[in-house]
Amino acid sequence: MTFQTFDSPTSPDQGPPRLKKLREEFDKEDITGFIIPRADAHQGEYVAPADARLAWLTGFTGSAGFCVALKDKAAIFVDGRYTVQIKQQSDMDVFTPVDWPKTQLGPWLKANCSDGDAIAYDPWLHTKGDIDSALKALEGTGITLFAGDNLVDRIWTDRPTPPQGKVEPYPLELSGEKSGDKRARIAETLKKNDERAAVLTLPDSICWLLNIRGSDIERNPVVHAFAILHDDGHVDLFIDPAKLVDMRPDPNITPHGPDAFEGVLKTLQGPVRVDKKTAPIAVSQILEDAEIEISFDDDPCILPKARKNDTEITNTKQAHLRDAHAMIEFLAWVDAQTPGKFSEIDVVRALEGFRRNTNALRDISFDTISGAGPNGAIVHYRVTEETNRTVEDNSLLLVDSGGQYVDGTTDITRTIAIGAPTTEQKRAFTRVLQGMIAISLARWPKGLAGRDLDALARAPLWRDGRDYDHGTGHGVGVYLCVHEGPQRLSRVSEVPLEVGMILSNEPGYYREGEYGIRIENLIVVEPATPPAGADDRDMLSFETLTWVPIDRRLIDTALLSPEEVDWINAYHAEIRSKLTVSGDLAVWLEQATAAL
Repeated sequence: MTFQTFDSPTSPDQGPPRLKKLREEFDKEDITGFIIPRADAHQGEYVAPADARLAWLTGFTGSAGFCVALKDKAAIFVDGRYTVQIKQQSDMDVFTPVDWPKTQLGPWLKANCSDGDAIAYDPWLHTKGDIDSALKALEGTGITLFAGDNLVDRIWTDRPTPPQGKVEPYPLELSGEKSGDKRARIAETLKKNDERAAVLTLPDSICWLLNIRGSDIERNPVVHAFAILHDDGHVDLFIDPAKLVDMRPDPNITPHGPDAFEGVLKTLQGPVRVDKKTAPIAVSQILEDAEIEISFDDDPCILPKARKNDTEITNTKQAHLRDAHAMIEFLAWVDAQTPGKFSEIDVVRALEGFRRNTNALRDISFDTISGAGPNGAIVHYRVTEETNRTVEDNSLLLVDSGGQYVDGTTDITRTIAIGAPTTEQKRAFTRVLQGMIAISLARWPKGLAGRDLDALARAPLWRDGRDYDHGTGHGVGVYLCVHEGPQRLSRVSEVPLEVGMILSNEPGYYREGEYGIRIENLIVVEPATPPAGADDRDMLSFETLTWVPIDRRLIDTALLSPEEVDWINAYHAEIRSKLTVSGDLAVWLEQATAAL
């Protein structure tokens, strides 16, 4: 029994009848359309089955996007990661993909609606930032955007029940800081800003602040809850009491049932901090109706959570070494298979088995992406019994996976040569590798953001007229979400990189219908050691956390600079020094990490 299953949770043929039922509700509400987001009330990337409204209606299961259903058309907004996937999962006769974020909600409504049209949305599923942006684009159009009932919930008669995972304490030897100290530290931030309280809606922020974990979302050890942190460090926690059986009482944490959230919001003394990028717009609407002053600012836990302390970094390094052992066993297993005799599902099961053998795996950190041949070009591919491909000779196998261990969260991608790669595939792989090395070797002045480094990973691909339609890297938590903000390596990231931030480093290249290539290590920001002759300037660099061989068979050494060759050889030598293996596995590792 594996964590990952291979069923098809949706089917394109489900969309048209469900869309028809949704539209029947429009006349009852006297509206023209309804917006269906991927997100839940906590704005998490991953949602519980009870909150998978977008997938239920459209069939699309990607981790980002939304649908606008009008009386005569329905659009699904997806980014470049999902241009292939959406065509497979949604009925293209009734749903039209829209390139997002290139095309935003407001301008699309302006172009596709008429004066007098009224579009409804559920205020608990959209942020103020998103709605305000759309409203600004609709100014002067006569098109109305307003909060209303959730019409999908109304017609979803067999909707699953909400998750009921129990709260699990996260001890000091893993967190590195007492919850009370965290609360006092963040409360001081509120005081300095003359704020009386902050509303917390992100599950990972609440879990980090209170040193707890949960199981309300598969692959992410978080608990669904809302919280209010006051400027004296006291917390009001809004959560199903049945989840708190293992949580020690704390006089500075007052638990309430979820239904009490709105009532307590109305009693607050302002200014109250609300993050318009992550909190449901319903929160600010409630406060505004109660005439409570709002201070719109970032969730105060986001940056402190992103700056991992020494304990967290030490622990996550151990998790990555443990995971590396499992990955090396897996890669040796792949090389021992006969092409044409094993499948993508076999790959997933084998890899999870090696991770389970560590006796430390709590869950996988996301559904393993096991893409053989053309399926590797689907950036967030999830294999099912229907899509399962045999891993054929002379092809590429892309495997993106990770584990949730109590001491750390891992995320790694390796592209593997099955048989003999083509000259073109080796060139593309090497360009991707050069981009990954460029990030690994980067040294930059303190204060720069992810957008300032992103081009380093793309430049080798750009030289060949290639690129990829996803960010170069995302933030990663420590036994929390595998995708964590606000840190990113991306063209759009303006958040300065700081010491202790963990990120992925994963450039790629995808040729639709043929193959996909991605190489991913996790890295952590650290102070840079100044080289000889450096001026007096604060610089930062990355330390690598992932120690797993890169497939030498796919490297075109003629394209590499001496510095790049040195990096690869040093990286592989470090793997041999860090990992102790024996027998046939030692022989395999020696060959896999041999100097170029």
